[in-house]
Amino acid sequence: MLSKLISAVCSVLWVFSCAVTAAQDQHLTKALKLMSETPLIDGHNDLPWQLRKQFNNELNKVDLNTLNTTHTNIPKIKEGHLGAQFWSAYVPCDTQYKDAVRQTLEQIDVVHRMCQKYPETFMFAASSQDIMTAFKAKKTASLIGVEGGHSIDSSLGTLRNMYHLGVRYLTLTHSCNTPWADNWLVDTGSEPSQHNGLSPFGKQVIAEMNRLGMLIDLAHVTVDVMNQVLDISQAPVIFSHSSAYSVCPHKRNVPNEVLKRVKETRGIVMVNFYNDYVTCKHTANLSDVAAHFDHIKTVAGADIIGFGGDYDGVTRLPEGLEDVSKVPKLVAELLRRGWTDDEVKAALGNNLIRVLKEAEEVRDKMAATRPDDVPIPYDAVQNPCRTSHGYPNAGVAHSLSTLGLLLTLALQALIALAAL
Repeated sequence: MLSKLISAVCSVLWVFSCAVTAAQDQHLTKALKLMSETPLIDGHNDLPWQLRKQFNNELNKVDLNTLNTTHTNIPKIKEGHLGAQFWSAYVPCDTQYKDAVRQTLEQIDVVHRMCQKYPETFMFAASSQDIMTAFKAKKTASLIGVEGGHSIDSSLGTLRNMYHLGVRYLTLTHSCNTPWADNWLVDTGSEPSQHNGLSPFGKQVIAEMNRLGMLIDLAHVTVDVMNQVLDISQAPVIFSHSSAYSVCPHKRNVPNEVLKRVKETRGIVMVNFYNDYVTCKHTANLSDVAAHFDHIKTVAGADIIGFGGDYDGVTRLPEGLEDVSKVPKLVAELLRRGWTDDEVKAALGNNLIRVLKEAEEVRDKMAATRPDDVPIPYDAVQNPCRTSHGYPNAGVAHSLSTLGLLLTLALQALIALAAL
């Protein structure tokens, strides 16, 4: 009798398991169909930084078909049906006031070389139309985002040159203040505010980005900066890799009141997969990430949502989303949760394409506006590594500053000698 009961229970469990598997397969099949019709556009991937860290950008020594020390390679990209990617041209904050511009240019260069080395997989893209052209050609559209305002060294000329090289968004700060904008750590209380958000020059940067058609990325900034940019930008903004603060109260995430303003200004929040931003813990799973999508949709609608995985830029990823190949499972989970086809397609790529098109329209309307050539005040950027060329009244101040530095060093040396 007992053996029959056990057999019956096993049969029921087997049937239930088959039913669950069939349902999962149904949602995954639907997800892949939608991804064949609308490009999955991811807002942030740090593979270029891994190429710097692991190979010092010696791309000739790397085969992206077999590379297995990253979240991203060509087989994973194909399995993940990645339609378009903003590759991050990131350099750390310790390059600020030193060689940030050079190192950023080298990261831009490695993205271009990656597209040239693997033309069967990647197509360089610099516009909304380019994304669709690549998608129709079954290639991954490759765009560039510069992560951190320190990369432009407080120079509008450098900003413009990076745009000419194909950069289509700038994250205003990383995890350090720039001479013109506060970073998210200010909101944690671990760093002081230097500008109460944006400085006057920071507002010049926003206007010039609008004129260029470069997307303004508000990941990594303070809430004050978020609101100030939403007040003054003529184009929609993006959060290239940030999640929902109400789900996980980490200062890198976006609070509800800002989500609502992003909706009003037709921008986009591209959900980050980093465990610490998903659950505020070291562990997370795919369902936890989907909860951020659901929350943002509830607060501000499906029209402001996108994917911003942060692959190869983080150390912990949710169970089920361990690398780029797994993203279709997240799309299937959204379908399982009742998202409509149109809502899923909006999040996959239609929202980002709309935002980029609107930024391009603002650029076109501002075509007659001259480039801003008013530099940042010298006293905002003065430091021993910076010369004062072009600042008519800064030469004496610079000389005095250098003299003061030398006198300070001499005094420290005398104190050290006296202590011997």
